[in-house]
Amino acid sequence: MTKLLKDRIALVTGASRGIGYATAKALAAEGAHVIALARTVGGLEDLDDEIKALGGSATLVPVDLKDFDALDRLGASIYERWGKLDILVGNAGALGKLTPVSHIKPKDWDETFAVNVTANARLIRSLDVLLRQSDAGRALFLTSGAAHKTRAYWGLYAATKAALETLVLTYANEVGTSALRVNLLNPGPVRTAMRAKAMPGEDPETLPQPAELARHIPTLVAPQQDANGAIFDFKDGAIIQR
Repeated sequence: MTKLLKDRIALVTGASRGIGYATAKALAAEGAHVIALARTVGGLEDLDDEIKALGGSATLVPVDLKDFDALDRLGASIYERWGKLDILVGNAGALGKLTPVSHIKPKDWDETFAVNVTANARLIRSLDVLLRQSDAGRALFLTSGAAHKTRAYWGLYAATKAALETLVLTYANEVGTSALRVNLLNPGPVRTAMRAKAMPGEDPETLPQPAELARHIPTLVAPQQDANGAIFDFKDGAIIQR
């Protein structure tokens, strides 16, 4: 049986743990060569071992997403090696501090926006031409239901996700006449370290594992996926398009 993503080149950010780790494995299992980005070298090496055990392959890129010059160089490196990029999964994110809006420190504001918004904007800037070189470029960015809520103390994180959604949906409108498709995915509550930090009193056993979400992601970035400018929600074990 032909794998869904055979010979596709896929870039995943935040790939050393959680949803990014599981997504990288899921894409590799479907035949994609995964370019795995994260700060944590040990996590990337563990990922590489697991991908190899699946019979897949990966290129590890230890980088801090706040190193914007490195993101610019990344585009050039991908072009030199492959000449294109088929899949971009913008997964990496930062929770920031849960605090009253009036108490948000400028440093926390800048760092959280840098990871959740600016890094994705720089990735789009660096990789757009490569995604357009693909016969069916697909970009998927992870958002949050917080973007549409005004829950007390969540202002910083919510603002970054609202900004990301506006950025990505605008980008989707701009590429609508091309072969590139750009969408958003809201994973909802998933058993990750970020979720545990945000909800310390929650029983993690009540939440789905990252792998339960990740098994759906290959279909969202496959050449057959024709949605553009959509927001997908992971709910009750299924993907639902809004």
